[in-house]
Amino acid sequence: MLLLLLLLAPLFLRPPGAGGAQAPNATSEGCQIIHPPWEGGIRYRGLTRDQVKAINFLPVDYEIEYVCRGEREVVGPKVRKCLANGSWTDMDTPSRCVNRTPHSERRAVYIGALFPMSGGWPGGQACQPAVEMALEDVNSRRDILPDYELKLIHHDSKCDPGQATKYLYELLYNDPIKIILMPGCSSVSTLVAEAARMWNLIVLSYGSSSPALSNRQRFPTFFRTHPSATLHNPTRVKLFEKWGWKKIATIQQTTEVFTSTLDDLEERVKEAGIEITFRQSFFSDPAVPVKNLKRQDARIIVGLFYETEARKVFCEVYKERLFGKKYVWFLIGWYADNWFKIYDPSINCTVDEMTQAVEGHITTEIVMLNPANTRSISNMTSQEFVEKLTKRLKRHPEETGGFQEAPLAYDAIWALALALNKTSGGGGRSGVRLEDFNYNNQTITDQIYRAMNSSSFEGVSGHVVFDASGSRMAWTLIEQLQGGSYKKIGYYDSTKDDLSWSRTDKWIGGSPPADQTLVIKTFRFLSQKLFISVSVLSSLGIVLAVVCLSFNIYNSHVRYIQNSQPNLNNLTAVGCSLALAAVFPLGLDGYHIGRNQFPFVCQARLWLLGLGFSLGYGSMFTKIWWVHTVFTKKEEKKEWRKTLEPWKLYATVGLLVGMDVLTLAIWQIVDPLHRTIETFAKEEPKEDIDVSILPQLEHCSSKKMNTWLGIFYGYKGLLLLLGIFLAYETKSVSTEKINDHRAVGMAIYNVAVLCLITAPVTMILSSQQDAAFAFASLAIVFSSYITLVVLFVPKMRRLITRGEWQSEAQDTMKTGSSTNNNEEEKSRLLEKENRELEKIIAEKEERVSELRHQLQSRQQLRSRRHPPTPPDPSGGLPRGPPEPPDRLSCDGSRVHLLYK
Repeated sequence: MLLLLLLLAPLFLRPPGAGGAQAPNATSEGCQIIHPPWEGGIRYRGLTRDQVKAINFLPVDYEIEYVCRGEREVVGPKVRKCLANGSWTDMDTPSRCVNRTPHSERRAVYIGALFPMSGGWPGGQACQPAVEMALEDVNSRRDILPDYELKLIHHDSKCDPGQATKYLYELLYNDPIKIILMPGCSSVSTLVAEAARMWNLIVLSYGSSSPALSNRQRFPTFFRTHPSATLHNPTRVKLFEKWGWKKIATIQQTTEVFTSTLDDLEERVKEAGIEITFRQSFFSDPAVPVKNLKRQDARIIVGLFYETEARKVFCEVYKERLFGKKYVWFLIGWYADNWFKIYDPSINCTVDEMTQAVEGHITTEIVMLNPANTRSISNMTSQEFVEKLTKRLKRHPEETGGFQEAPLAYDAIWALALALNKTSGGGGRSGVRLEDFNYNNQTITDQIYRAMNSSSFEGVSGHVVFDASGSRMAWTLIEQLQGGSYKKIGYYDSTKDDLSWSRTDKWIGGSPPADQTLVIKTFRFLSQKLFISVSVLSSLGIVLAVVCLSFNIYNSHVRYIQNSQPNLNNLTAVGCSLALAAVFPLGLDGYHIGRNQFPFVCQARLWLLGLGFSLGYGSMFTKIWWVHTVFTKKEEKKEWRKTLEPWKLYATVGLLVGMDVLTLAIWQIVDPLHRTIETFAKEEPKEDIDVSILPQLEHCSSKKMNTWLGIFYGYKGLLLLLGIFLAYETKSVSTEKINDHRAVGMAIYNVAVLCLITAPVTMILSSQQDAAFAFASLAIVFSSYITLVVLFVPKMRRLITRGEWQSEAQDTMKTGSSTNNNEEEKSRLLEKENRELEKIIAEKEERVSELRHQLQSRQQLRSRRHPPTPPDPSGGLPRGPPEPPDRLSCDGSRVHLLYK
């Protein structure tokens, strides 16, 4: 008391006229004493009645409190404060004493609320007590809704839209009528806000941060005292720029609130020249996404998920060692302060392991408690609110979900009360009757909407005002976990781009880490030992093909060689040579050639292999096709076997080669092959943790590679399958015109099987350069070797062992012919004789049938003219000389006499 008098003494002793003219209620030293309301008084804190009578002015920041006598109560501001300009606060609103309305006479107005007491965000644990406390404070005020009493009907939504749907149905279809809905977490608010428009209901949320809820077309009646989650993003971008980070990664829980927040962040970082290098998401199990973050060497990671999922994430972070001096995690700041220490049966990490994993992470949090500690509209400071709420909670605030959001829930009730008060005329104007509200009354809803939209007051969370989308603007608090507890390191005001930094940030490595590891790119080249070995085999194969070709050309005059269609065999040898030559460009990579030469090598691979297949396999396919066509004709067309026109065979091979040339030419012109790079997971060397190796592999590819391969492999595969079928069908056919068709069939079997196996396997093994090359090249080598050996070696052996070196002219001058020629000639003669005999037999059978018919007719005529004579005793022979025979008839091998 003595200290207060000493402070006020200069003001009390000042002469009345000193200091010049002043306003009636203002002076440079303070504010003029004001008169109390009728039947009321003013409580001057720290002063007696006599002291008050002795002074005319009170100092700046001095507060007075109105009191009323008896059963009356104050309507209007209960506390006023002296401002620096010499005026008192809220002088535009008078304070008066009115008779207290009995509690039983006040009409009830009901609020339907959904509090998440558990689930992803158990914010209802602290927000529900805060709402109940606000209702008590509002209902005790006689200047706000004096004729009404706000009552709460609530359910536990468990932060689950499915559960919320059930309770929303109960709130809407069960009496009494609710004038407003108050959901909690974003997923539930999305559901409620979309349905509320159909019921003419205002929705006021205290804990929804989803950016999607700012859409006024989708949610026309939605308000929230919790700012949008996108308010974190400008702060994050500012911190990225402060610490010089240009590459970040993200991991999110797959819910709308986090997806839309991350989409907004992606746009903002792009504008700031920052790249999101890796984006991961998960529904319930974050194990694989965390492993992917580790694999991609993510350093600066933004995590968006609820508190329960956060424990799962950081348990996996500990297992993958994705923490320490190389990593920085950005999390949401509305978790409980000890969220990582709370027991969770869904994880298998200890508290020490979790504490170690989360150390040093950064949180951005909307400022939800007024840091100025000034008195709010409820006549409470922010600290008084915290103390009062703590007493109502059943456990420690750090273990209570939603404790940080509790001021927002408290101010939400005050925003609602002030809006309803303005709507009902509590502010002095004639208003509507709130009890007349129903779900079809849009007029009252519109008035409540306008009153809510114009809200502006000081709450325990700070200044409360809504923007055009119904969201609240606020500052952002930046904290860092240091030694297991959160420390404030700065504030950011996004409206002014003002970062207030306290310089209390601490880093495990002494300074902020780099946003990426120094990456050294290395190419995976083909094993040179493998390449040389296969190249030697391929070279020997080409030598073998040249030998076979030379042999075939040199002995082309020999009848046995001529009967094997040597020109087609020559094409087969040339095709094998081209296919074997394709092995060399197939093994060339960046170890041997430069980047500019790579497209030519790609084209060489394609053309050599394509033309080699068409010539080698196409010539064999043509042989087997002709054999099958001729020897499966109908009987009347078997004369085709006698003649064989070679130009048809060559035309067939030309058609197959032409199709390949046309396809390859179009491919090269429209979508040419070029060098592409396949990148693998980074490899971290043991000797240097700040350097990682990025393996890469060169490929020949084009924009529509799969389409071209589908076309190419498609008709090649059909040819292979058709070749196998034709070879099987003609395995028992014998013909002199193509005397090696059985060997051709065997070669087709081997080539087809190797190709049909190799094509898909090499596509699967494309990322393993050694395995892919070995499989493809050895298939080419083996198929070529088998083809050459099967087709040419038997001919060489026959000519060498039997000495059949004669030409066709020399062979025809000999008295005899070869065994094959004799057999074929005999076969033709027997077939011709058989056809002639069959024709004669058919004609004779037809004639016999006709004669039998005539005989029967004559016998019948004779029996009518001459009755039968009795038999002759001598033996039954007819009397008289025998009649001469009419004609002879041959029935197969017997001759019958026909009598008239």
